[in-house]
Amino acid sequence: MKKVLTTLAVAAAMSSSVAFASTPVMFSSIDNFNAPDENAVGGVRVAALYGKVDELKGVDLAVIGLSETNNTTGVNFGIFGASKVNISMTGASFGFFNWNTGLTTGANFGAVNVTNDVKGANFSFVNYSEGNTLFDLGAANLSETSTVQVGVFNKTAKIEGVQIGLINCADNGFFKCFPIVNFAK
Repeated sequence: MKKVLTTLAVAAAMSSSVAFASTPVMFSSIDNFNAPDENAVGGVRVAALYGKVDELKGVDLAVIGLSETNNTTGVNFGIFGASKVNISMTGASFGFFNWNTGLTTGANFGAVNVTNDVKGANFSFVNYSEGNTLFDLGAANLSETSTVQVGVFNKTAKIEGVQIGLINCADNGFFKCFPIVNFAK
């Protein structure tokens, strides 16, 4: 598994650094400190305590703290840290806390995932989405609209597929709340 993730990260970093002009390696920290002083990374960025850039294509490592971007294409790793993506994330986020307020295309793996729209999957203890999700797997899954939710407690305003879990609640479900399985009327 480590070899696969490393290979994916290196491939993303190498292919993305050719795609646009940016710095290939960056260190970020508090007070908007970026070394080098750029706003785009096409390679690898390490953020300690807090770091922010507009565009990241490659690998983003959050080491103790929050790493924030507007657009990310690649892989976020939260090593005792969290990642926040404001507009779009394409790829995968691995961390304790993944916070994506725009569109996510890919997967989020964490203890807590807070998302907006996810074209892909959320895997976490708690998955909370203010928009649409395709697939949520966790102890608690909460969303506005979802296609599939699998967990102990599942809650959505609109289920488009199925909920499987101990307690399944959907405003448009064949029952508002039902054990084991629930789906749209």
